[in-house]
Amino acid sequence: MRRVRYDVPGGPLFLEEAPLPRPGPGELLVRTEAIGVTLPVVRKVSEAAEPIPLGGEIAGQVTAVGEGVTRFGTGDRVTGLCFGHGYADFAVLHEAMASPVPGDASAVDAIVLVRSGLVALGALEAARPEPGEAALVTAAASGVGHLAVQLARTRGAGRVVGAVSDPGKADFVRGLGADHVIAYGDRSWGTPVDYVLDAVGGELLTRALHALVPEGRLVAYSSGGGAIQAYDLLVDAKSVTGFQMARIARGKPEVYEQWREELWRLFGAGELRPAVHGEFALEDAAKAHAEIEGRSNLGMVVLIP
Repeated sequence: MRRVRYDVPGGPLFLEEAPLPRPGPGELLVRTEAIGVTLPVVRKVSEAAEPIPLGGEIAGQVTAVGEGVTRFGTGDRVTGLCFGHGYADFAVLHEAMASPVPGDASAVDAIVLVRSGLVALGALEAARPEPGEAALVTAAASGVGHLAVQLARTRGAGRVVGAVSDPGKADFVRGLGADHVIAYGDRSWGTPVDYVLDAVGGELLTRALHALVPEGRLVAYSSGGGAIQAYDLLVDAKSVTGFQMARIARGKPEVYEQWREELWRLFGAGELRPAVHGEFALEDAAKAHAEIEGRSNLGMVVLIP
């Protein structure tokens, strides 16, 4: 089978022939039909001290199952997060991280909706939104962010603000249902909001905190790090919550399943519209990474083996 990897931090990425993996206990072997390209994986290529397997969201058909697997069988279509080599014709997916794909949905829809949608919905749940509140979503044009904007609206947000790296993305974000769009470099981020869903981190974390009303809530789910001052929390009784999807999938599978069902329901009702920026061949993985690095994507970037 074909697999994408790299030998030194920073790349380059290249295609190689690799043995077909075998699923271990509790694992599925999936013939991949679509593979999501995300900022955390792109960052690890340049930042990790040693080369890592290129994992991420995958969708496809189960071709073999390991010992102890009970929920899926050969021929089932699934999607989920692969922690091993995901940029490949075949990938191993742990059963706990897998979700079924409805028969009328494409693998690309599943990649965008289920994994990125679960992160967006989980971050929103962590913010404890109340109807009528104002929301701000950073990286609002990203694979996760563009769904978070829509989900905030479905949860009754009275005002939704999208924050983007490039003002040229404003029309796309407004088309998702955002009332206002701001750029990271704007001097003012406008009227404060009740909660922020932040997927950027770094220096932007402080600005996100300052964009909150007193007692506002910031949910951080970025791999970009960042630091805030305790005083900035104390002075207006603001709060920060960290969110990680893997902890939900492994520790609260019933919640994971409930969220998955809600996403498919919203998709079926036309209230959630996954957006795909581009589809790239497996051998063009480096070009897909460049789209993410350049922050030019509007929605999800996907590899098609």
